[in-house]
Amino acid sequence: MSLLRSREAVMRHFRVTLRGHDITEQQWRVLRALSSVGEVEINDLVRSTFLLAPSLSRILRDLEARQLIIRRTPASDLRRSLISIAPAGLALIEIVGPHSEAIYAEITRRYGAEKLALLQDMLRDLEREMTAFAPLDSALDDIQL
Repeated sequence: MSLLRSREAVMRHFRVTLRGHDITEQQWRVLRALSSVGEVEINDLVRSTFLLAPSLSRILRDLEARQLIIRRTPASDLRRSLISIAPAGLALIEIVGPHSEAIYAEITRRYGAEKLALLQDMLRDLEREMTAFAPLDSALDDIQL
């Protein structure tokens, strides 16, 4: 619960700006990920954004309808989809990005750069440890009742 409360406290600051540009947190995450690569397959985008494939599918459909991304199917393999950020998506990044960076700067100022770096290290450690063993649900399957 502490992790969820902390995430919510941080994200509350970002949502105001995102809502002002009619974009969700998840859509912003996708646009940010796409802005750092040229073109990417959907499976790679799933991994880099930590979104579930069905959710990402819906998000991509919405972003494509708003002409913020470009989806293309390579002629060599019609089963694949390649996604890239459209000029309108880059323009949105240019507008919203500075607000996002200002929030990160304020978080750093309030919490402290050293504490923030330590927190990020600890969260990476937690992620690594939690990834190293099977989810609790799987472990419970092995227990005889």
